[in-house]
Amino acid sequence: MPVRFMTWNVHGTFNLNPTFDLEGVCSIIRKWSPDVVALQEVDSRSRSDDPFAKLARVVGDHDVHAKSIVTEDGDYGQMLMSRFPFSSVPEIVDVSYREREPRRAIATGLLTPFGEFRVVATHLGLSIHERYAQAQALASLVKSERTVVLGDFNDWFWVKSVRRVLAQVCPNRTRLRTFPAHLPLLRLDRIYATRDSRFGKVWTDAEARAYSDHLPVIADIAI
Repeated sequence: MPVRFMTWNVHGTFNLNPTFDLEGVCSIIRKWSPDVVALQEVDSRSRSDDPFAKLARVVGDHDVHAKSIVTEDGDYGQMLMSRFPFSSVPEIVDVSYREREPRRAIATGLLTPFGEFRVVATHLGLSIHERYAQAQALASLVKSERTVVLGDFNDWFWVKSVRRVLAQVCPNRTRLRTFPAHLPLLRLDRIYATRDSRFGKVWTDAEARAYSDHLPVIADIAI
């Protein structure tokens, strides 16, 4: 049986945009009923509600936050949500590069009816050298088998690309164009998996453009 994965940069409140449609984001997630979801750019700054708490209830009972920016006015970061329980305490790994924006990766095991597998979720930086260093850090988090890596990799150049680094440990990957949502040109958002995985259906949802400038990537993967 395949496991349904989803990754989406929800572009929460870019420039602290308080009109971020949290209900719309939740509706897209519920529509596809994923088993595992990685979300990036979840932002609670300048909001009266708590997007982290609300999103945590959409998929299942198991979730972890990796907040890269924490302020008195709220927090900013990413989430990993799962229908399946974690096999151990999730690890929050700092993959920040020098003085650039803080970046995190979430690494954990999941206990499923099909056995245990490992998931790594992340949101990488905007410069080539930054992403290259972060990709190497991600590769070190991948086990030799039964691992899925997903997120927003901001990877659009071939020079020192994340794809080249991760291909050594996760040769299977999605190739959907996701950014900008209204006219997708770049494959920024991806799902990678170790060679023992088999991708089934892989798709995106054009309706998601109403809620973010990224489209989600959804994939059914037999591990």
